[in-house]
Amino acid sequence: MTASKGYAATSAQSPLAPFSFERREPLATDIVVDILYCGVCHSDLHMARNEWGQAVYPMVPGHEIVGRVTAVGSSVTRFKVGDIAAIGVIVDSCRACSPCNSGQEHYCEKGATLTYAAPDRVDGSITMGGYSSNYVVDQRFAHTVPSNLDLAGVAPLLCAGITTYSPLRHWKVGPGMKVGIVGLGGLGHMGLKFAHSFGAHVVQLTTSLKKKEDALRLGASEVLLSTDADAMARHARSFDFILDTASAPHDLDPYLSLLKQDGTLALVGLPEKPPAVSVFSLITKRLSIAGSMIGGMPETQEMLDYCGKHNITADVEVIPVHQINEAFERMLRQDVKYRFVLDMKTLG
Repeated sequence: MTASKGYAATSAQSPLAPFSFERREPLATDIVVDILYCGVCHSDLHMARNEWGQAVYPMVPGHEIVGRVTAVGSSVTRFKVGDIAAIGVIVDSCRACSPCNSGQEHYCEKGATLTYAAPDRVDGSITMGGYSSNYVVDQRFAHTVPSNLDLAGVAPLLCAGITTYSPLRHWKVGPGMKVGIVGLGGLGHMGLKFAHSFGAHVVQLTTSLKKKEDALRLGASEVLLSTDADAMARHARSFDFILDTASAPHDLDPYLSLLKQDGTLALVGLPEKPPAVSVFSLITKRLSIAGSMIGGMPETQEMLDYCGKHNITADVEVIPVHQINEAFERMLRQDVKYRFVLDMKTLG
């Protein structure tokens, strides 16, 4: 077994606290990664506090992992000891269904294995995440990292990055398109960076003009206050695509009014309540509401390579591990620009 230590929740009400555990023995195609940085995703908080009813305790959260390879199995071909590797939201799948065979393991028909709080397909143990000292994973579910990128800024790319990159690519966002980004948080700021990089005219949609300066710095061509009815009316029927990253419950109809005929509103945020929408808003312009979830292994590597080529990383605040509970509370107050990242060297 592989000894590990980290920070875990032992119940929905308990703060995260130091926790020691063992990981499974590495197999022939596995790598062992000593974790350097782990991003703090809002879903970590939802899971730790069992707000989605999927919790398994004790729980070590964390699925935005960057680390150094310290051991490789006898059949590993993609990594060698000393390499930097990245691990994201899933660490296994059935590897046999149609989505898996097409490099879309995240849509595995039998259910992908999550990086934490899920039964491991190898030995049935419960996976423990990246708020920890190390990780054991099959090479198929790990990624190489461009050497020019700041590793702390890379960590959130494994969730916030691929979650926004994938739908923007799927709906072919590029030059000549007017694209809206709803929300300017961990997901939104990455969506804004990517859409701008792809050449679109990007409009940041926000409920607070306090974020205007940052939005323009991150690549927005315009900033639109979604609570200003007159301003929203001036933009009616002018957007090709809107990426909605908001995690708080909200009405979709104001954003649907902005879309052209046959436009798409893609949801990647995870509000606690179902969204409100009028069917009338859809049928009058043949609009689509869609969803998207992270990306498969090939697309995640494509995203990382693209970020290396264009020098794109997340805007992060690096903190020691013992500040994780404070970070959760600050995240609820939206008091972070734009992603907390744990420095795992501080684990001790």
